[in-house]
Amino acid sequence: MEIRPNSPKLERTLGPVMLWGLGVGYVISGMYFGWNLGLAEGGTLGLGIATLFIIVMYVTFTFSYTELACAIPKAGGAFDYADRALGRKWGFVGGMAQIIEFVFAPPAIAAAIGAYFQLFLKTEPVLIELGTFNFELPWLAILAYFAFTALNIAGVKAAAMFELVITILAVAELLIFAGVTLPSFEMVHLTTNALPNGIPGIFAAIPFAIWFFLAIEGVANVAEETVNPQRNVLLGFGSAILTLVILCILTFVSSVGVAGWEAVVYDAQGNASDSPLPLALAHVVGDSGAMYHLLLTIGLLGLVASFHGIILAAGRATYEFGRNGLAPRGLGQVHSKFRTPANALIFNMGIGIIALMTGKTGQIITIACFGALALYIISMVSFFVLRKKEPDMPRPFKVPFYPVFPALALIIATFSIIAMAWYNPGLAAVFAGIMGVSYLGYLFFFRGKWLEEKGTDNISADL
Repeated sequence: MEIRPNSPKLERTLGPVMLWGLGVGYVISGMYFGWNLGLAEGGTLGLGIATLFIIVMYVTFTFSYTELACAIPKAGGAFDYADRALGRKWGFVGGMAQIIEFVFAPPAIAAAIGAYFQLFLKTEPVLIELGTFNFELPWLAILAYFAFTALNIAGVKAAAMFELVITILAVAELLIFAGVTLPSFEMVHLTTNALPNGIPGIFAAIPFAIWFFLAIEGVANVAEETVNPQRNVLLGFGSAILTLVILCILTFVSSVGVAGWEAVVYDAQGNASDSPLPLALAHVVGDSGAMYHLLLTIGLLGLVASFHGIILAAGRATYEFGRNGLAPRGLGQVHSKFRTPANALIFNMGIGIIALMTGKTGQIITIACFGALALYIISMVSFFVLRKKEPDMPRPFKVPFYPVFPALALIIATFSIIAMAWYNPGLAAVFAGIMGVSYLGYLFFFRGKWLEEKGTDNISADL
């Protein structure tokens, strides 16, 4: 990696509390929407079993990934780990999978934010007519993209402080929701029609179980902006995953236990809903009371927290690609005033808005999950290679129960991506296509430039 000596660098300002806020904030929208669609696939038992395995994967992965993040505290996360362990080509593959995850998750969340505001403000959709082709312009979601990209450009400390505040409010809302609904909990609602599609439903529910925790690894992407990363990344990462596991179980049980899984999947018209918590809450307090509207208003912050947080992590991942010459160099520049990766943030916003315009929220979520699982697999392979190849590398934190934890994470992630590909062959092909085209671009354009800059003495290492 060559960086001009006088070029601005990312600023170290983040401590463990802010890292906790980022880690929980990246993920918390998964508690508010999306996961409930897995109930239609697997029922309470099917989604529950899938979620249990995914929790094991994320707990073991998080501790293993923390070892990598503390040993190699770079903004590229998975890219930097795979690059050091497996070489530049696999580094590109791991980094590209990470970018797909982080760039495709925000459009799905933005669509939910826009839909919520449209209902809240009672506005009519804007329809665009292009000959015989008509589509709805998600202008509120696009405005959200511009607003939160601008906030991220303004500075990482301001962005992280905002993320911390709205994350605390979003966590509080989930706790209040559980407090309101749990008194109406009945075990029969968890056991009725618990496995409607049999064993296959468990596998079909995997992407929605992943959505509960998707993007937690984004904490590693701000390691380069963290004060004392060898200590604080562990504290922030570990406390975030513990918080999320508790919230996941609490939200799942308190939502479904009110009136059964169908009640948090389908609205009054029988359509699949992206609002499981309001559906459950309406069974307890009605849909017009002060408590209902208060929780809805605060609940929006859960969507905003994840949207804003993943935009932050995505900017760092794309920035690292540009900084290393795997993408246009302009993406690897830091803003001279704000010291943030402004070009990378703006580029990601453009891609996200294009994805948002397709209106395919469910498909976008699944593609993001493919990127996440590919990232997890490559990262865990890198973990084992680095343990063998560089046993003396300084590791301020070492994963407990080695090699069981990283092996479990690797096995469950591999199994999950195979199951997802089996049940979503078209989207698997789209993901593979994006990866393939990007890799060809790297081989025939950016790799040549990188070798010229690095020098021919290091060609064998890249090969």
